[in-house]
Amino acid sequence: MFFGFFGRRSAAGADRTLLLELAARMPLLAGLNASERARLAGLAAVFARKKAFSGAAGLTVTPAMVATVSLQMALPVMSLGKEALDGWQEIVLYPSAFVVREHWMEPGGLVHEGASVLIGQARLDGPVVLSWPDVASSTGRDGWNVVIHEIAHKLDMLNGDANGFPPLHRGMSREQWSHDWAAAYADFQRRVEQGDEDGWLDPYAAESPAEFFAVLSEAFFESPQGLAEDYPAVYRQLVSFYRQDTLARLSALE
Repeated sequence: MFFGFFGRRSAAGADRTLLLELAARMPLLAGLNASERARLAGLAAVFARKKAFSGAAGLTVTPAMVATVSLQMALPVMSLGKEALDGWQEIVLYPSAFVVREHWMEPGGLVHEGASVLIGQARLDGPVVLSWPDVASSTGRDGWNVVIHEIAHKLDMLNGDANGFPPLHRGMSREQWSHDWAAAYADFQRRVEQGDEDGWLDPYAAESPAEFFAVLSEAFFESPQGLAEDYPAVYRQLVSFYRQDTLARLSALE
């Protein structure tokens, strides 16, 4: 259940010209060449047209907002195709962080209920919900991107609940994926427990394997150097999964 869900409005789509203009100015996409930006804009145009964008709590969604979200959504799946984001239809934008009510059960069966303040949420077979100011702040390359984070969750959910183990492509080893990710996750949890969390990776990544996958996906597209240095096996897994070598792409800018 969402709180403050008032005055919902559907948005007009974003045309290809607007998408190309924004793509050329977005720091997140600076490593793409003109051909890649055109391919990305084409994919973003499909999402802008086929996904239902709406505003909550009185927010009016503009074509520029649709374009900004769609370009960031398209980046992780640029080499995977539009089918990677099938199975759900809606993106809901809030004017700020939003509140959701959650339920959880203790091992003994006792059910608890509480509220959480979020800037993004991906629901299994449901919408992606985002705080617009945080979407707008995600267009740089500071290692943090709420749209990529939630799209990573959606990809993780293609085979059920998010657990850090999305469906792999043919030729990728499930055993090797499990080994590489489990080793990295255990190492990062140890670092956080010891207070060694002043590095490049958000400590929130230690919350669960699903969050580890989503946060490292953000880093993969925004600041891959630290990921490649600290967890090279995981970096290689993400190169295979996303079918993009972001370190090579972004190194060309330096």
